[in-house]
This record gives sequence, C-alpha cells and structure tokens, in this order.
Amino acid sequence: MRLGLKRVPLGLTIVTTLCITKAVGSVELSVSREGGNKSSSLLYGIMFEEMDHSGDGGIHGQLLQNNGFQGSSLGMTAYAPVGTVEIFQDTDHPVSDAITSSLGVSVPENATEYVGFANTGYSGIPTVNATYNSSFWMMGNYSGTINLQLVGSHSGIVYADHNITVDSTDANFTQIKTTFNSSMSPDGENEWHLTFDGSKVAGSSLNFGYIQLFPPTYNDRENGLREDLATVLEKVKFNFLRFPGGNNIEGLQIDTRWKWNTTIGPLVDRPGRDSDWFYPNTDALGLDEYLWWCEDMKMTPLLAVWSGKSYGGIVSGSDLHPFVEDIMNELEYLFGNTSTKFGKMRAQNGRTEPWKIEYIEIGNEDDLTGGCDTYPDRFNQIYTAIHDQYPNITLVASNGDYSCLPAPLPEGVIIDLHLYRSPNDFVALFDQFDNQPRSQPVMVGEYGCRNTSDAEGTYWSFMQGSCSEAVYMIGMERNSDIVKMAAYAPMLEHFGLIAWSPTLYGFNSTPGSMTLSTSYFVQKMFASNKGDMVLPVNSSADFGPLYWVATKTDSQYYVKLANYGPMDQDITISILDTSSGSLEMLAGAQSQGNKPYQLEVEPVTTKVHSENGTYSVKMDPWAVAVLAVT
Repeated sequence: MRLGLKRVPLGLTIVTTLCITKAVGSVELSVSREGGNKSSSLLYGIMFEEMDHSGDGGIHGQLLQNNGFQGSSLGMTAYAPVGTVEIFQDTDHPVSDAITSSLGVSVPENATEYVGFANTGYSGIPTVNATYNSSFWMMGNYSGTINLQLVGSHSGIVYADHNITVDSTDANFTQIKTTFNSSMSPDGENEWHLTFDGSKVAGSSLNFGYIQLFPPTYNDRENGLREDLATVLEKVKFNFLRFPGGNNIEGLQIDTRWKWNTTIGPLVDRPGRDSDWFYPNTDALGLDEYLWWCEDMKMTPLLAVWSGKSYGGIVSGSDLHPFVEDIMNELEYLFGNTSTKFGKMRAQNGRTEPWKIEYIEIGNEDDLTGGCDTYPDRFNQIYTAIHDQYPNITLVASNGDYSCLPAPLPEGVIIDLHLYRSPNDFVALFDQFDNQPRSQPVMVGEYGCRNTSDAEGTYWSFMQGSCSEAVYMIGMERNSDIVKMAAYAPMLEHFGLIAWSPTLYGFNSTPGSMTLSTSYFVQKMFASNKGDMVLPVNSSADFGPLYWVATKTDSQYYVKLANYGPMDQDITISILDTSSGSLEMLAGAQSQGNKPYQLEVEPVTTKVHSENGTYSVKMDPWAVAVLAVT
C-alpha cells in the first residue's frame, strides 16, 4: 500500500448507485467433472504489517503501551502516578543496551502509603475472566511487597489484586515475573497498577523497566499472540502469511528500516524503532514470532527482505553489497545448522530445527516512491545471492511493472500486484488474468476495496465493496494456475488508533469488541471452500451481474457465486453424481456493513439435497455464496 494515504486522497469516488442494463433472469450452470486447470494450493492468504496497532496493542498479546520507552515520539504516553509520587523517564538508568531508559518513581520523604504508577495500555486494557502473566525489571533498594492491580480508570473497581514479595537492590536491574487472575470488566477503561510500600522508599526512588502484561496467548506461546484475535483469524484457514510488510519493512529512513537482527532474541535486547505508520514499533512481534505464528496456523511463510529502498533514500550498485550480505546472514539464521554463526543464534533463541521458508519477496512496491529506475539492479543483486545459495526458494519481485523489472525476468520469479480499488473498478478487473501468459506466475500481494474520496476518514467494509472483492477473487480463482497467491490487506485495526481503513476485522479494549467485517466473511467463505482443480462451467448467460467459479477436490465440489447487482438472481446448478452438501450465503443491503459493536451482516448456512445433482439457488442482491456438495 502507499504510505501516507492518511494524508493524501486516493481520488476514488463513492458509488451510490449501479445501473444494470442487462435483463435479469434465471441462470443455468452446468459444472463439468473433468478438464480445467490445476489451482494453486496457496491461493488465499493474508498480509500483515505493523499498522493501525495491529501488532503492538493488537494481535501481539502484550497489553501495556510504551512499556520500554522505545522510539522517539511517545515520551510518558500511557503512564500516570499512583499516590503522591513523581514519575519520569530516566535515561540515566537504562534497563539494557537496547532498552535505554526506565521509569523513575521518586517518593517524598513523608510517604506512608502504597504508591507507584499506572499504565493505561492502548486506549485502555481489556480485562476479562482469565489468568494474566505480568513481568517487569526493577532496580533500587526495596525488600517487601509489590502490589499489582487491574483497576477501572474511572470506576475505581478492582478486577485483579495480587501481591508478590521482591528483594531488589540498586546494583542492577532484576526481572520479576508473576501470574494472577482477573474478573471481567464491562468496558475497556481499565489500567494496570504497580504499587509498593512508600514508607520503605521515602525520600528515595525506585526504577522500573520493560513492564509487560499478557492475557492468555494463542497456543500458550510465551510472548505470543492474543488468543481471541488469533483464533478468529485461524478460522479463515488462510494458506500463507506475507510479512513483515508492506511499507513497514522499508523505513522512513534507511536506518529505520525493519532489521531482522533487532527483532530476535530476548525482548529486553530489542530496541524497537520508529515505524512508517506514525508510532514506534517494539518489535516484540519479531522474526521468530512471525514464523511460530505461521507454523501454529499451518500457513506458508512469505518473507519480505529489504531491497535497498526506504522513503528517505535508496541504496543501489556497490553500496547495496553490505545489505545483501545482511540478507544472507538472515537466511543463515533461518536455515543454517547449529554449527554456523547465525544458525547457532537461532538455536539459542529457542528454535533448533531450521525454519521452512519457500517464498521470499525482494522489497515492497519498488515501482513507487522513486524505486523504479534502480530496482532491476537491486533485484538482480539480491536474486543472484539468494538463488545461488538457495536455488529451491521461489523469489517474488515486488511489483508488476515491467519497466521497473529486469529484462528478462528470471524464470519462475513471481510478480506482485497491489490493488486498492473502488467497487466498480474491482468488477471491471474480473477478467484481468484471462489472457495473461500462462508462463508468468503472479501474486496479488495486497488487495482490498477502498471506496472513499476523503483521506482523513475512517471507513468500514460494506456489501457492495465486499461483493466486488468476491467478483475479483472469482476472477483470480478461475486463473489460479498462474495467480499463485492473493493476500487481502490490511488485516486488523484497533478502533480509534487507525491510519488506514478498512481492514479485515477490528477491536478495541472493551471485552467483546472484536467486529468481523463483511470482507472477513468473504475471505473465510472462499479460503475454506476451495478445490485443487478449476472446472469448466457451461452457462446460459454471460458473466455479470452474476459471477461464478467451480472447483473440486476428489468428490467434493465447490461453486462460488457473487451477485453484483440490485436484483435477485435465480440460479440452477447441475453437478452430476452429487447429492448433498451446504449453501453458505452472505447478503445485505448495498451499503450495509459491520461497524464496531454492530454485527449486522454475517453468512447463513443451509443444508442442500438433490436426487439428480441439480440445485436451485436464489441469490439476494449484493450477495456472495458458496455451494459445497459431495
């Protein structure tokens, strides 16, 4: 995606009506049992980059904001004193070489009560009936009780109250870890408190650093994903994850690019960085965490490596050589045995076996922001280095503009297209891949309907837009012999902390706030119902306003349908030697969608049965459906 679209209008216009000039009638579809093309097993995936607090404060489980004072913009954000104390960011007492400051808590001489500090999280802290893990680093002379609480910011209601005994000195920082149980808050207006006996520190101070709070995590991973936000993503059954971006790999400056080696190892040794999306990244969700995520959800990793382009500069020619070497060090970390320098480092970080990565993308959107002229040179340098040592890895070029690509492009390289379009524009691209050369594999590395003319607004998916995505996806699936991968983007947003919208789903700190978009349901319907062979379909009508594709795996048949129009469609589908299955349909008014706390549109599934393999489907306007029969 183009960075800065928060500020720069896209020039897309809001579609309020659609004229259908073609007469609407019944459509008959007859699905062949033979012929067709083999479909890519990786077709439907997701792109993740740290934006909209989708990682920090989002799917990464850690709930306390600014917990390590990383980046240059937050200052004392999210901190507040508890009791009569002075709190301040203390650069004289760094926790580590990477975490270069800590929180100083200065206690007045006459203190007699418990005092300390609060962290208000990312616009509050989700507080539920669960066991939380918490940790912090501490330095200063104190032996006694530390009290941890989860407290309503305005109500003062205490949802969790936990004491631990510590023995701290002023010689060095030590880490304290504990767990505690909480009850549920009705809202997200909560904060985490750490307090101690002020009388024992009166006239002095203590330092605290790299504080953490985790709810239950997906697959019980340490430093893992939030269980609720990850589980709903797992249900889609995506085949691959493209990471770490996206714009966020590039950096606003060369030195603030995503650096693999600063995202691995102990969290206290990860410095974080100023990101491309207007807030700092902690990089607690780092290279290994992405790969555990892929492994846990059975997704194929698609790793992007930095190709020499940032928003503040471009490195090419011989100046790129050190960065190519850095890529090769990263690959040794991923694939090397434990006798190698970086393979040994991977094992020390908890992964003895090499990671399995079959796809690597070279850069991101190198046809944009001045990258076109130098990309052929930069691509060739990186391609040659990787391909010579790892010939079985499939390489992806970061754009599909042939004027920005090497000529000739090495055989087997996938080109990457990014499309954010208005609904009608997506539908107009339905046949985009019908007449493409079958020798050139394609990835649609980012796509999503953005139907807005106001760059400063926040927008939600709606049925016409999601239906247009379904039409485009049907076009991709019909051509999934060459369209190898397609990643909806962006993935996730924290409501109220948004730089780009819409996304697949969103949430805030209130329990039960997670809201699935109409596009989420389209992705789930398509990704969960796909065969390995695309079948020919004989039809009584041309495409539009009804669109379809049929696939099969063994004796299981899938027919995907999209009705991009304001009229009902009566469809008769014939699939010989099938008898039963299900029909899942998502339908709503043209502009209807799901907004925070308002799940108005979701699929309805019904069972179907046929004596002769013929099924009748009545589709509402602006509807998407999947018929799955055996």
